[in-house]
Amino acid sequence: MQTPPKLTDEQRQLASVRAVANRRRRAEVKDQLRTGEMTWEQVLALAETDDVVAGLRVSDVLLAIPGVGPMRVKRFMKYAHVSQTRRLRGLGPQQVRLLSRVLSW
Repeated sequence: MQTPPKLTDEQRQLASVRAVANRRRRAEVKDQLRTGEMTWEQVLALAETDDVVAGLRVSDVLLAIPGVGPMRVKRFMKYAHVSQTRRLRGLGPQQVRLLSRVLSW
Protein backbone atom coordinates (compact mmCIF):
# COMPACT_ATOMS: atom_id res chain seq x y z
CA MET A 1 0.00 0.00 0.00
CA GLN A 2 1.39 3.35 -1.01
CA THR A 3 1.38 6.30 1.30
CA PRO A 4 0.18 9.62 -0.06
CA PRO A 5 2.89 12.12 -0.96
CA LYS A 6 3.88 14.66 1.66
CA LEU A 7 2.47 18.04 0.70
CA THR A 8 3.43 21.42 1.97
CA ASP A 9 0.73 23.61 3.46
CA GLU A 10 0.84 25.73 0.32
CA GLN A 11 0.35 22.71 -1.95
CA ARG A 12 -2.50 21.43 0.22
CA GLN A 13 -4.20 24.83 0.15
CA LEU A 14 -3.83 25.07 -3.64
CA ALA A 15 -5.32 21.59 -4.04
CA SER A 16 -8.24 22.59 -1.85
CA VAL A 17 -8.88 25.73 -3.92
CA ARG A 18 -8.81 23.67 -7.13
CA ALA A 19 -11.19 21.07 -5.67
CA VAL A 20 -13.70 23.75 -4.67
CA ALA A 21 -13.47 25.37 -8.12
CA ASN A 22 -14.05 21.98 -9.79
CA ARG A 23 -17.10 21.23 -7.61
CA ARG A 24 -18.54 24.64 -8.44
CA ARG A 25 -17.95 24.09 -12.16
CA ARG A 26 -19.69 20.71 -12.08
CA ALA A 27 -22.62 22.18 -10.13
CA GLU A 28 -22.84 25.09 -12.60
CA VAL A 29 -23.06 22.72 -15.59
CA LYS A 30 -25.75 20.61 -13.90
CA ASP A 31 -27.72 23.77 -13.01
CA GLN A 32 -27.52 24.97 -16.62
CA LEU A 33 -28.81 21.60 -17.76
CA ARG A 34 -31.60 21.73 -15.15
CA THR A 35 -32.73 25.21 -16.26
CA GLY A 36 -32.54 24.43 -19.98
CA GLU A 37 -29.63 26.79 -20.67
CA MET A 38 -27.65 23.77 -21.84
CA THR A 39 -28.67 20.56 -23.60
CA TRP A 40 -27.39 16.99 -23.28
CA GLU A 41 -25.55 17.40 -26.60
CA GLN A 42 -23.91 20.62 -25.42
CA VAL A 43 -22.72 18.93 -22.21
CA LEU A 44 -21.20 16.11 -24.28
CA ALA A 45 -19.45 18.62 -26.55
CA LEU A 46 -18.16 20.54 -23.54
CA ALA A 47 -16.85 17.32 -21.99
CA GLU A 48 -14.53 16.87 -24.98
CA THR A 49 -12.60 20.04 -24.08
CA ASP A 50 -13.25 20.52 -20.35
CA ASP A 51 -11.66 17.90 -18.07
CA VAL A 52 -13.81 18.93 -15.11
CA VAL A 53 -17.02 18.36 -17.08
CA ALA A 54 -15.60 15.14 -18.55
CA GLY A 55 -15.26 13.85 -14.98
CA LEU A 56 -18.99 14.14 -14.26
CA ARG A 57 -20.81 10.88 -13.71
CA VAL A 58 -23.26 10.09 -16.49
CA SER A 59 -25.98 9.31 -13.96
CA ASP A 60 -25.55 12.73 -12.29
CA VAL A 61 -25.84 14.50 -15.63
CA LEU A 62 -28.94 12.51 -16.58
CA LEU A 63 -30.55 13.28 -13.22
CA ALA A 64 -30.06 17.00 -13.87
CA ILE A 65 -32.24 16.80 -16.99
CA PRO A 66 -35.79 17.97 -16.25
CA GLY A 67 -38.26 15.08 -16.23
CA VAL A 68 -35.59 12.42 -15.67
CA GLY A 69 -35.67 10.79 -12.25
CA PRO A 70 -33.71 7.95 -10.66
CA MET A 71 -35.82 5.16 -12.18
CA ARG A 72 -35.55 6.57 -15.71
CA VAL A 73 -31.79 7.04 -15.25
CA LYS A 74 -31.44 3.35 -14.33
CA ARG A 75 -33.50 2.31 -17.36
CA PHE A 76 -31.59 4.60 -19.73
CA MET A 77 -28.22 3.45 -18.44
CA LYS A 78 -29.23 -0.22 -18.69
CA TYR A 79 -30.56 0.31 -22.23
CA ALA A 80 -27.27 1.94 -23.30
CA HIS A 81 -25.12 -0.59 -21.38
CA VAL A 82 -23.54 2.12 -19.23
CA SER A 83 -22.18 1.33 -15.78
CA GLN A 84 -23.58 3.36 -12.87
CA THR A 85 -20.06 4.62 -12.14
CA ARG A 86 -19.22 5.66 -15.74
CA ARG A 87 -18.08 9.22 -16.32
CA LEU A 88 -18.78 11.30 -19.42
CA ARG A 89 -15.22 10.88 -20.72
CA GLY A 90 -15.66 7.11 -20.62
CA LEU A 91 -18.72 6.91 -22.84
CA GLY A 92 -18.29 5.19 -26.16
CA PRO A 93 -19.88 6.42 -29.40
CA GLN A 94 -22.56 3.71 -29.33
CA GLN A 95 -23.47 4.56 -25.71
CA VAL A 96 -23.73 8.25 -26.58
CA ARG A 97 -26.01 7.42 -29.54
CA LEU A 98 -28.27 5.22 -27.43
CA LEU A 99 -28.53 7.73 -24.59
CA SER A 100 -29.22 10.56 -27.02
CA ARG A 101 -31.92 8.45 -28.64
CA VAL A 102 -33.78 7.75 -25.39
CA LEU A 103 -33.49 11.37 -24.30
CA SER A 104 -35.11 12.55 -27.53
CA TRP A 105 -38.27 10.45 -26.97
